[in-house]
Amino acid sequence: MIGMDPALTVVVAGCALALSAAVGLVAHESAHALVLRLARVEYTVSYFPGRDGVLGRVASCPWAVVEPTPTGREPAWILRFAALAPALLALPVLAAGLTVDLTAETPVLSAVAIGWLACSIPSPQDFSVAFYAHRLLADARGATNAATPFSRAD
Repeated sequence: MIGMDPALTVVVAGCALALSAAVGLVAHESAHALVLRLARVEYTVSYFPGRDGVLGRVASCPWAVVEPTPTGREPAWILRFAALAPALLALPVLAAGLTVDLTAETPVLSAVAIGWLACSIPSPQDFSVAFYAHRLLADARGATNAATPFSRAD
């Protein structure tokens, strides 16, 4: 940013980083929800789960959670793809990196790219769902079978 005070550049880049991270978190959870919706898998979205007060909501993670509610009849690959779908958020930044100069000479653009890429990384819970989707589906099938009333007519 030619002609801008270095201190102001740092402030603007910091604000851009925070804003892109906030938008990226929404995009991250939306990526999960989009795949589940397209596959017709029921899910719930919780914002600031288990937090009380404004400071507790902002300072704690996670800010939002998408929880699938499978019936057990879905294929495991759908849950795996939904869990890892936020990784596709890196594609626009990679495309921009090929066409735009993301260096120290453009600190605000670099900060936006870093914030967005940070949100494209699947969380440990996402990897857990990806690796153990078959267990989640088996548990859902077991819960469905356990809910079926048994006859005591014998």
